[in-house]
Amino acid sequence: MTMNVSLTPELEAFVNNKVKTGLYNSASEVVRESLRLLRRQDELEKLQLNELKREIKSSINQIEAGEGIPIAAVRERIKQRRAKKGR
Repeated sequence: MTMNVSLTPELEAFVNNKVKTGLYNSASEVVRESLRLLRRQDELEKLQLNELKREIKSSINQIEAGEGIPIAAVRERIKQRRAKKGR
């Protein structure tokens, strides 16, 4: 399958520079690798979203069972996650 893609001048220069490094033989290889990385990122985000949903469901179940977590502990968990992500 052949597909034509229009790039901004900045992206075209980026692709061309990648090819010039010798790591890639063609612009197509750069684009294919970029798409593979985008797919991996999408999959990772999906996994992270599913994990968050599981945690929310678990928390709701705990609250409904009278086993709620103190708000200070929740805030600390959020702070730790943000620190891990570099925010």
